[in-house]
Amino acid sequence: MDILFQDWINLILRWAHVITGIAWIGSSFYFVWLDLSLRKRPGMDDGIYGEAWMVHGGGFYHVNKWMVAPTTMPDDLHWFKYEAYFTWLTGFALLVTMYYWSAESYLIDPSVMPMSKWDAILTGLISLIAGWFIYDLICKSPIGRKTGTLAVALFIQIMAFAWMYTHVFSGRGAFIHVGALIGTMMAANVFRIIIPNQKKVVASLMAGEKPDPALGLQAKQRSTHNNYLTLPVLAMMISNHYPMTYAHDQAWVVIGLILIVGGLVRHFFNTRNSGGTGKAIAWQLPAAAVFMAILVVFVSYDPSAPRDGDIISSNEAMGIVQTRCAVCHSAHPTEDGFDAAPAGVMFDTLDQVHTNAQRMMAQAVIGKSMPLGNLTEMTDEERAKLGQWIRAKMPE
Repeated sequence: MDILFQDWINLILRWAHVITGIAWIGSSFYFVWLDLSLRKRPGMDDGIYGEAWMVHGGGFYHVNKWMVAPTTMPDDLHWFKYEAYFTWLTGFALLVTMYYWSAESYLIDPSVMPMSKWDAILTGLISLIAGWFIYDLICKSPIGRKTGTLAVALFIQIMAFAWMYTHVFSGRGAFIHVGALIGTMMAANVFRIIIPNQKKVVASLMAGEKPDPALGLQAKQRSTHNNYLTLPVLAMMISNHYPMTYAHDQAWVVIGLILIVGGLVRHFFNTRNSGGTGKAIAWQLPAAAVFMAILVVFVSYDPSAPRDGDIISSNEAMGIVQTRCAVCHSAHPTEDGFDAAPAGVMFDTLDQVHTNAQRMMAQAVIGKSMPLGNLTEMTDEERAKLGQWIRAKMPE
């Protein structure tokens, strides 16, 4: 009996990560919507910021929000924290089992920066820790007092880390680390700021003291950051399925465009939920669409597109395929660790190459995600020649 331990661990952790992530994102979206939907109405008790009426599941709900805290501690108080904690824990476990355990295949690209496995792992871990402390210092500095200035500073910080990652790791490893960086900041916001501040408010109530309103404002600021970062971090986490994003020579620019698109879409919903109409909500989605179009065009530029010059012969193309691809993708793989062709894709004959030409174009030429970890050291020149040949000999 053969048990693929790494694959099963990866599947279980990924499943858990998706479940806890849905719970965290769902509660985050709900509470931001609720906060923005609150309305002040006549006759409300002192200290109440606003109320909201909702209907769901056959019943009506009436929610009030106190500006700081109620005058007395309620008997039942529900906390929302474990969703965030377990989303980060399962995500970090995935990072370890896939990108650190198999760093040679997924994290390290010698053509970007030759480095040892442990150097790559330590670089990733230290960057995640440093990213949180830099972000936290910015929020607590005078920059953090103005929403616009803080947003720009946060964007610059993420872009700086994105540039660094794309010049250190493989494209796939760089994108996942940007996602891990943002996810770490979001989870640390909950663990280090939001929940501790809420506990201080509860302790003040139980002691009969008046809670400090600054604690709530600080927690709300971090919660708002988490809300705006959610859509970009989701794109980072699924990017490994779409090599055309992380394989670009300027992948850090791709990350910046994703941040802008995700932020604009989130801003549209937040503005609408807060009661914005007309011009207040008319520009966000069109602007997001424009930046999305820019992203698609930017990513779709293919340096392997045909240039002036001769197209290589089928024999030369098959030589590249046999040397760089067929060591794994063959009926009889010669690469250590491969007993069968991955996904059943084989390149032993010209007909097999023809059948899988578009997949080869996407993965090896444009996406550059194959060969895995570039273990056969396929050059950019070879990718370009192979792309020219596929376009010329095997059009869609």
